[in-house]
Amino acid sequence: MAILAPIFATLIQLAISRKREFFANASGAPLTHYPECLALALQKTSNATAHLFIANPFGANKLKGLLSTHPRIEARISVLLGKKP
Repeated sequence: MAILAPIFATLIQLAISRKREFFANASGAPLTHYPECLALALQKTSNATAHLFIANPFGANKLKGLLSTHPRIEARISVLLGKKP
């Protein structure tokens, strides 16, 4: 139990961080009055920083979403536009 507890605590912390990102987007959309523009800004920033990543250490692994602190840009954009992620 002493070995597994820190692992589960870390996974919960990462999940809370991802939920906070969705909440930040949801609270930012009414401030701008244009959620589509916020989604477009997210898309542009993801394209602008894509060249900075040399390699994807997780590849197409299912653990990629579990171990990330931020949700995928595609999921954030779809939530902003009122679609299911």
